Amino acid sequence: METADAAESPPRADADRVDRFVAHLQAERRLSSHTVAAYRRDLGSLLRDAGGLPLTRITPPQLRRVLARQHASGLGGRSLARRLSAWRSFYCWLQRRGEIDSDPCAGIRAPKAPKRLPETLSPDVTAHLVGFDAESFDQRCERALFELIYSSGLRLSEAIGLDVGVIDLVQGTVRVLGKGAKTREVPVGATATATLREWLAVRSQHARADEPALFITRRGRRMGPRAVQTRLGRLAQARGLNQHVHPHMLRHAFASHLLQSSGDLRAVQELLGHASISTTQVYAHLDFQHLAKVYDAAHPRARKKASEAK
Repeated sequence: METADAAESPPRADADRVDRFVAHLQAERRLSSHTVAAYRRDLGSLLRDAGGLPLTRITPPQLRRVLARQHASGLGGRSLARRLSAWRSFYCWLQRRGEIDSDPCAGIRAPKAPKRLPETLSPDVTAHLVGFDAESFDQRCERALFELIYSSGLRLSEAIGLDVGVIDLVQGTVRVLGKGAKTREVPVGATATATLREWLAVRSQHARADEPALFITRRGRRMGPRAVQTRLGRLAQARGLNQHVHPHMLRHAFASHLLQSSGDLRAVQELLGHASISTTQVYAHLDFQHLAKVYDAAHPRARKKASEAK
């Protein structure tokens, strides 16, 4: 029979550590519920694949074997890098608390993943997609929402998390609560400002008195991410686009179009709310692809003449 002062079993102790770390992410780092859930899943994979080893005693070679097994099971480099990042954060937290002496993740790198450029839309296609005539309540809400995401480069979670009070239509700005509970102020273009004015004029018809959300459903409550994804997909089909369109593509379009016009990577970084410019640099690759296509189509020396190629 187990005594009252008996040590906790390793699996139970490790699960408790994970719970405390997740609570730390929520309360102190104030990460979003989606990010916290991803951390829990990634740490759950470590608990599952550690083979019963206490997480506080696992060594770098053992951790490498866990990664190797996961890689052999079909997990790609990008997913492994995300898992390793979550594990490293967990072990750094344990080290700061004095529960371990060293980080077993130190020096370990995930397999390199091929760089995948984000899907985006051309300026003409984007203008066609979001520039529809809005007459009904739903249409005015959708147009204002999609114009704002494209105009200001917002994440979907940032856009649907906006309250009425953070929009300044006179100055043409919006105050956004981004990742890590960081606030930034970004400009709102003239077209988006006009559609927001039209939307606010009808929003009060369905908004509940205690609902501060800028974008609401007919039931008067804040719009959810799945509803926005569904509406944009439907709109893309109705506008004749032969591709799957999701809200983040409007953010990608904002970044790539702005970079094509200005070439100012730092400004784009600040507007997007990226903590590191390396995250923003992917749009430089998109910009280069655009320039390369222009070069191939226009420069007389870009391609060999048909007679030379024979």
